[in-house]
Amino acid sequence: MGWLQLDPAGIAARARTADSVRVPTLAASMGRGAVGFAIVSVAGFAPWAFLGRWLGQTVGELGLYAACALVFVGLSGLLLHPLVIGPGSLPRFYKLFTPAFLAYSIGWIAGWMGLGGHLGGLLGLLAGTAIMGWILVTAFEASGALVKVVAALFVLNAIGYFAGGWIAYGVMGSESLPLIGNVVSRGTQMRIGMLLWGVFYGLGLGAGLGYAFHACQERARQLLLATS
Repeated sequence: MGWLQLDPAGIAARARTADSVRVPTLAASMGRGAVGFAIVSVAGFAPWAFLGRWLGQTVGELGLYAACALVFVGLSGLLLHPLVIGPGSLPRFYKLFTPAFLAYSIGWIAGWMGLGGHLGGLLGLLAGTAIMGWILVTAFEASGALVKVVAALFVLNAIGYFAGGWIAYGVMGSESLPLIGNVVSRGTQMRIGMLLWGVFYGLGLGAGLGYAFHACQERARQLLLATS
């Protein structure tokens, strides 16, 4: 993926041409990833929450997943592109994240639809984050970071996914949900649960993405530090 110019030397060379360059810390990268992707994730879960039945009947389960994935891809760059150091980060982020997230989605869908249940979801997350991690380290020419990148993506994604699911089903399965002094309708209660799942899923995977982008650009930061 050299055409993306995300190799360490390419990143450093672009950064030196800019008047000022923001080089995020690990905490800043993970914070932006978590908060930004949580916002994206709520929007990405919205087709399921608000149009799930109609989309399922119209385009099927795979079509529903595809609609959600398109929202994720379309919005992610707007909030997460500063994770890429240097000017021109927005188009480069999209060119990298689009195939990475679609490959991740295919891996998760294969696990979920193939096995179902918690095991299918877990194996799907492992397959998805493994291929996403490989695409990221390949693009940044950071193959030495593959194990820690995949581990961070998988662990943080799994925590967010299963914690969100536990909270969501607790909300959706409760007899009533008080909201500002009233009891919401059953349909609204279901949607709130679905969107809460999106929040926690986004926080987990987003934090993993923040870590992954930071780790993949370690060599670029070293080059910038050496010439500063």
